[in-house]
Amino acid sequence: MQTSFLLMALSLSLPGGTQAFKPLISGGGSVTHRDITQRAVLRKTAEVCRALAVAQGRDFQPAGELAIGESCDRQIDDSLSIFKLQKACSADSSSSLVSTIHFQSTIVKMYLSNALVDMAFALSKAHHFDGETFQGGRALITAGVSEVKASVKRESFLLARLALGRVCHTLQDFYSHSNWVEMGNRQPYSTLIRPDLQLVNLAGPSTPTCRNCIGGNCTDNILPEVLQQGLLTSGYFNLFSSNKPAGKCSHGGFFDRTSGRDPVGGINKDDVGSSHGHLHHTAADVAVNATMELLEDIRGAAGDKDFLRLIGITQSSVLCFVIDTTGSMSDDITEAKRVSFSIIDSKRGTQQEPSSYILVPFNDPGGC
Repeated sequence: MQTSFLLMALSLSLPGGTQAFKPLISGGGSVTHRDITQRAVLRKTAEVCRALAVAQGRDFQPAGELAIGESCDRQIDDSLSIFKLQKACSADSSSSLVSTIHFQSTIVKMYLSNALVDMAFALSKAHHFDGETFQGGRALITAGVSEVKASVKRESFLLARLALGRVCHTLQDFYSHSNWVEMGNRQPYSTLIRPDLQLVNLAGPSTPTCRNCIGGNCTDNILPEVLQQGLLTSGYFNLFSSNKPAGKCSHGGFFDRTSGRDPVGGINKDDVGSSHGHLHHTAADVAVNATMELLEDIRGAAGDKDFLRLIGITQSSVLCFVIDTTGSMSDDITEAKRVSFSIIDSKRGTQQEPSSYILVPFNDPGGC
């Protein structure tokens, strides 16, 4: 019980938790889980909305007018805002305040769920890919993705968003805690979201992976032969003990007691001041692309319409039918039903199809 209270206090008091990209707030130009998640969601949403707009012969300009010679790809990378993207995604080129707030609150739910992993699973190696737990981390990701897809299928979008946030945390931590980018990789490790593929080139449990940092400089503390052979490793982390397998890398940082034991130092890239902080922005960029790859996988299973609903984008409004059901209106009710069904049929399968329908019957108490 005391350990749980200690972990909670640490998670709440530290700006970035104990062993991950900073969850919500950071300083010194570092990138947070919040930044990574939001960038990926906005970029992938823009891709989906642009594809739909092109298919329908509509313009798609999420950041306003294009400068001469500027491509839409640059807009998607550099100039996105929640309001402008919501407006550009709307089929009628309009965006209400309610729609924008819904889109923004959806993103907030996802990155808050992401951040809570640091508090709820602070000592779980698998949730952070610590201590070479690659099989366990991948299992969490693939199970989580299955949960997201199943929830979307049931139209349980809130549950899907919360699960997606948790999955994104673990996926993003892989790029900060492993030596993936140190090996020169600048693309996501797609095997992490593919349960049908095998994890390969994992450093064995008795394979040394690091050497001591020299004078606090950990730039080249990963053994050259590990990098040359393309062996995948990640740092060990422990709040309470310095024990770790002989010759293994540590996570590093003030709270990691294993980093004081040979080989001393660490390899995490959680912020610019970390042991491998010189690669922080590289790791964050790959994490953004990996998160987009995960979102694309979910999009493929859900379809564009439900993917956008998951993300909080509604391209059309709710359609409400108000019909007088007074007995004297029987002939008019028949015609109203015919017209209503005609409207529904004309919108089905189109970009203007309402997200839901509401029927409001009323009657005249004094009628026959």
